[in-house]
Amino acid sequence: MNALSLQAKFIRIRSNKLFEIFVISVIIFSALLVGAKTYEMSPTMYHLTQFLDWFISAFFLTEITIRFLAEERKKDFFKNFWNVFDTLIVIVSLIPAEDADLAVIARLVRVFRVLRMISIIPELRILLVSLVKALPQLGYVMLLMFIIFYIYAAIGSTLFENINPDLWGDIAISLLTLFRVMTFEDWTDVMYETMEVYPLSWVFYLTFIFFTAFAFLNMVIGIVVSVMEQENELARKQKAKEDAAEHDLEEEPTLSDLLVHIKGLQQQVEQLGAQTTKQEKK
Repeated sequence: MNALSLQAKFIRIRSNKLFEIFVISVIIFSALLVGAKTYEMSPTMYHLTQFLDWFISAFFLTEITIRFLAEERKKDFFKNFWNVFDTLIVIVSLIPAEDADLAVIARLVRVFRVLRMISIIPELRILLVSLVKALPQLGYVMLLMFIIFYIYAAIGSTLFENINPDLWGDIAISLLTLFRVMTFEDWTDVMYETMEVYPLSWVFYLTFIFFTAFAFLNMVIGIVVSVMEQENELARKQKAKEDAAEHDLEEEPTLSDLLVHIKGLQQQVEQLGAQTTKQEKK
């Protein structure tokens, strides 16, 4: 019973909204602390940041331990990808930053501690999962975009090479120039330069911008939004199942209710027995 009561306390701590907010605050503070270390500071401030860094590491270790102990089946804890992710980040962040050989690795890992925001906030998890699931569909869009890039780069290199070899000298440079055009980085300067020789070259740039910056960008947004809607629907269904299960547990009959129900059944059995005896006598 002591173990069960202790586990119940860990479950309450894990589910407490204030505890979640405090964990998020510590993660944000950890990210700010990493940024503060990039500035020059006095020895006193340096030692203070070292102390705070170890405090944050100890807190994360305690937090992940509480989540592990609150799990009813300990093996299921590591079946969750986000639990494994958090555990790895916490364990690796315990690498001593003072060690010259491991200092760089330790600092990099401490930067990645901010990624724990994703595992803590469900909405961020949905965003990341949606992006990952959208990658296969986005791959075909990217392939089609590369084909359009390659065709326009070949055309640009053929027509505009003599105008400006630095921008259109070969197909690789032409691809970089087209990327500059797609991102609207002084693309009008490139267009006006070629229009001095080919007055209708504006058609080349406008059609390319329409295909890449407008059409393909909207396709990418549409795919990601569609996958996000599916993930949000799955999250709502999962939440509804959890609420229904919790509601069923809350309405589970107590021992006294069961005793009353058993007594009622006994009375019905006795009445049936009495009726049967009377019919046999007749």
